[in-house]
Amino acid sequence: MIHPDASARNPGIDLLRGLAIVLVVFNHLGLRIPLKTTALADVLPAWLLSRLNYNGYEAVFVFFVISGFLIAGNALRRWGSLDRIDVRAFYARRFARIVPCLLVLVAVLSVLHMAGVHDYTIIHANQSLPRAIFAALGLHLNWYEGQTGYLPGNWDVLWSLSIEEVFYLGFPLVCLLTQRRWVLLPLLMILALSMPWTHAALRGNEIWQEKAYLPGMSAIAIGVLGAVLASHWPAPPRRTGILLGWLGAIGLAAVMLDGSALWHLLHDGYLLVLALSTLCLLLASQQRQLRGNWRPVRGWGWLRSWGRLSYEIYLSHMFVVFAVVRLYRWTGSEPRWGFLWYLMALPLCWLLGMAVERWLSLPCERWLRARLLRAPAVVGPRLPVRIAAD
Repeated sequence: MIHPDASARNPGIDLLRGLAIVLVVFNHLGLRIPLKTTALADVLPAWLLSRLNYNGYEAVFVFFVISGFLIAGNALRRWGSLDRIDVRAFYARRFARIVPCLLVLVAVLSVLHMAGVHDYTIIHANQSLPRAIFAALGLHLNWYEGQTGYLPGNWDVLWSLSIEEVFYLGFPLVCLLTQRRWVLLPLLMILALSMPWTHAALRGNEIWQEKAYLPGMSAIAIGVLGAVLASHWPAPPRRTGILLGWLGAIGLAAVMLDGSALWHLLHDGYLLVLALSTLCLLLASQQRQLRGNWRPVRGWGWLRSWGRLSYEIYLSHMFVVFAVVRLYRWTGSEPRWGFLWYLMALPLCWLLGMAVERWLSLPCERWLRARLLRAPAVVGPRLPVRIAAD
């Protein structure tokens, strides 16, 4: 749920992230207002409506791959190679991007819990507000839920952030410690290919299997490997890019539209198909951008804007979902017309995400970067010199 630097903005990647965040919102709406019970079932097959509602988990894995691809790609452009990462600058950028929205969200959720607001109150006997706060800020909310059960929806979305940020806490250190590509890349490949086995090994605990560190980190590692490949193969033949695009689109469609068939065929390996398909689309999109022949398709600007706001929408959309569902139930609306409430929820999610970006995340990120990335004054007879953040 991160955004690339402005210099690395790619409309194809924004489209893919937009699709992923829309599927997340559809999932959280569908758990409460299923599309298959609405009038849409008269014109669309029930299996398609179910897939629209229940691909949220897979969409998060798409985000994981994109995150690894973008962060590793930006690091390679900035420092030339992964073994030259500036740890201080890397952490400063992650802190500036992630922490402001996270702190505000946790503060708002804490106030709502203490006020006893329905949908935001932690009710499990073995859970508490202080422990939930510690889990969210300590990047182990996924583990906490695996041990104690699901938290309210607005807390629950933070499970994926725990996986991403734990990976990025260790990533630059591993890059610096290994120092050699022939050491780092095999480690990333082992982690990437371990996804089906690490996911299957946790089958005894449904929540922990869904939210465990290693399967999510495997998807991030696939994105990192893709960024390394792209940096050393910047201009593959045009036919290769087209082939990658088709392979990615077919694989992604197979998982999203008929994931149950892939599950029966590959079991936990279907997640690896999803991650590799996402990577193929990322590589194809970057190749098109580098060749300068990218022509954004008209009519899809709204989805690209969802992609640009994906982090803000991801953290804030449950406020809209809960409000819309409450209103839906309060009015006694016919389930048949439940799909109309999606038409209200989706633009509200986008508007809230845009407001969060404009008034919170962007100003805070710029302010923090300007201070955290400021070089220390040179000690000696020369005048102090400060280097502006890039």
